[in-house]
Amino acid sequence: MQTIAFIGMGNMAQALAQGFISSGKLSKEQIYASAPHMDKLRKNAEKIGFVPASSNREAVEKADAVFIACKPYQIETVLADLGSTLDGKMLVSIAAGWDFARFSKIVDPSVRIQAVMPNTPAMVGEGVLVFEETNSLEPEERKELMELFGTLGLVEELPSHLMGIAGAVTGCAPAFVDMMIEAYSDAAVKYGIARETSYRLISQMVLGAAKLQLETGEHPGVLKDKVCSPGGTTIVGVAALEQEGFRNACIRSIDAVMKRSNS
Repeated sequence: MQTIAFIGMGNMAQALAQGFISSGKLSKEQIYASAPHMDKLRKNAEKIGFVPASSNREAVEKADAVFIACKPYQIETVLADLGSTLDGKMLVSIAAGWDFARFSKIVDPSVRIQAVMPNTPAMVGEGVLVFEETNSLEPEERKELMELFGTLGLVEELPSHLMGIAGAVTGCAPAFVDMMIEAYSDAAVKYGIARETSYRLISQMVLGAAKLQLETGEHPGVLKDKVCSPGGTTIVGVAALEQEGFRNACIRSIDAVMKRSNS
């Protein structure tokens, strides 16, 4: 694909645009975007480097692939306004709750559809990009799209019925991890470490622990046990977390997300 257009330029679209440009896969001139507030769009364009369009139609007309990145409740109105402008193009949705089946009922059969659930760490090349298995892209198009997203992190494929939970645990949970980083940083500050230093220490610790699990493939419980010496300090902290229901709180946070998504 030579050019892409974002319809909507919120936090997730900004993360993707910045990631694509930083990876070198796309140049600034290959990315167009439209959004309701032109002043804000221009400011983001200056910061990230994409080309701001004056309307959704203008952005779509200039693009080979169209990324639907507006609020989910706005999509039907946006698609109706675009009309035949979208015909014959690739449509990539990053909107929660919108899968292949839902789009295929609305758009022209000539539109080739792919739903993807990304997350904000894609901005720094450490994202999770979940592709819906059901799609209507040509094989070469899909390969190219997956390679593009692959520059931003881990690409996985899942069946349609698992896209919702995948979006919850990969899309929402970064916020929960940020809360954990903040909490452990507070603990470090409480015992005398400077705030900025504590952020570096805790964030690197989280990154390192995650990388260790990914590269070794070991069960997280096994890695946890390797840190917990008999009668040592770490097992005391583990016991305190268990007493406070840490794991149950993590599961319930996703239960709350899924309940809201399905309501």
